[in-house]
Amino acid sequence: MKVIYINTFCRNQKEVSSVINEVIDQYWEKKINEKEMIKMIETVVANNESLVIKNKSFTTTVKQVCGKRRLEIVARIINL
Repeated sequence: MKVIYINTFCRNQKEVSSVINEVIDQYWEKKINEKEMIKMIETVVANNESLVIKNKSFTTTVKQVCGKRRLEIVARIINL
């Protein structure tokens, strides 16, 4: 397994969406394991909560960029 480097503090919703996509895609390609994916998603969402979640739901930009399947995974990880 190779180590992937991601920004855990993002500038905007588009960037945080791209990071979420990258982490989940790496998991689907079996480049990182489930534990690593969960830890990374938890960190990214915790550090960028205002960019990812508004009114207990994902922001519109995050929904559009990440798509339904990835957000189902994120929701399960962060118990949304």
